[in-house]
Amino acid sequence: MLALKRLYPLVACAGIVMAAVATVVGQIDPDPHLDPLNLTIGEYAALDRGGAVEFAMASLGIGSFALVAGLRAAGVPVGAVAERLMLAWSTALVVIAIMPVTAPMYPYVSVTAFATVFVSMPVAGALMVTRFSQDEGWRAVARPMEWLALAGGFGLLAITYVALPGDRVLIGLAERVMLGTEIALVGVLAVRLSQLTVVRAIRLSPPAWVRATTRASRAALSGLVSEHDYFMTGHK
Repeated sequence: MLALKRLYPLVACAGIVMAAVATVVGQIDPDPHLDPLNLTIGEYAALDRGGAVEFAMASLGIGSFALVAGLRAAGVPVGAVAERLMLAWSTALVVIAIMPVTAPMYPYVSVTAFATVFVSMPVAGALMVTRFSQDEGWRAVARPMEWLALAGGFGLLAITYVALPGDRVLIGLAERVMLGTEIALVGVLAVRLSQLTVVRAIRLSPPAWVRATTRASRAALSGLVSEHDYFMTGHK
């Protein structure tokens, strides 16, 4: 069980990093027939099935599930509502990645899933800020979380404006910036969880070289004490 707890942060970090890389690659080398700036992420993924966007969604969803499991296993004060929102975010990402575009309900499911993705994490991040600011282990990330949650809120407003009165101009850019903010938010959580997990693991089970050094130091100290006692006894 302890090994599994240590594995969660690694899986989370790996999934988030792969998602970030795939997202960047998808923008650097996009399909020449598709416009990533004016197509929503859902539209782009549907037209470029099996491409970088789909892989990024799957990696991010799996990594986020591992992150939620790791936070729960470590007893992090996330809060029930924030945890459910993160689970909703993770589920929506996986659904986007695996649902066939030929499914009759795909357009409706895709819109609902992306709405869940864009709403869940900023709200979850905002809810976690207060709890983290009161926890010694997580106080260091409370301020970055606050700024990222605030940026996510503004991003959500921007997407809403572009989608409705803005005639969808640069809606793809707005969604990608928003997704990048959310990736950064879960990335902060995953990195901090990894740091605390490693520190705790070292405290509970120090590496072999640390144990060997400790034993050698104790043996040397014991030898010095014995010599000191012998010297003092011999000169009485």
